[in-house]
Amino acid sequence: MAYKKTEQYEDKITSGLIEAYQKSLALLGEDPSREGLLKTPERVAKAMQYMTQGYQMDAQAILNSAKFHEEVSEMVIVKDIELYSMCEHHMLPFFGKAHVAYIPNGYITGLSKIARVVDVYSRRLQVQERLTTQILESIKEALNPLGVAVVIEAQHLCMMMRGVQKQNSVTTTSAFFGEFQKNSTRSEFMKLITADLMGRR
Repeated sequence: MAYKKTEQYEDKITSGLIEAYQKSLALLGEDPSREGLLKTPERVAKAMQYMTQGYQMDAQAILNSAKFHEEVSEMVIVKDIELYSMCEHHMLPFFGKAHVAYIPNGYITGLSKIARVVDVYSRRLQVQERLTTQILESIKEALNPLGVAVVIEAQHLCMMMRGVQKQNSVTTTSAFFGEFQKNSTRSEFMKLITADLMGRR
């Protein structure tokens, strides 16, 4: 059988959003019944559910689904995790990269689970500051590590498309726990996330 990608949406939510977007288009001066916009409310309704699917996801369950006992205590870093989120103030996207590290304390988790935790919290209406700390707290709670570090670099369309209209600004947020509150450990982490160890161009 050929692989089929399927997306599931709750009918009640979808129909309610469709109605709301039809009204929004009319209020903006558009004709929701014209050919180019006939399917737009449905597409946007489904897109919004997809982009906020993090509300239906459990970061603890994800981390615990691949939790393994290992007697290692060296820094584990997953960097350049692309993220896409939506500013809760204007409901416009912000996007960038997350760099996440932890120092195990008897347990590790699957590397892909770290990236999935980023998705859990970024696929919601967010502010970058809260997103950063939510990622840290979820790893801290699930793994009880010696330390956790999270740095996010992102560009915000609410600053680029409207308001101050600054096209090249990048917002950086960070959160540190445990061993990463020590200057030496934090400096090592910052050096590693900025280094190009694989020689990529």
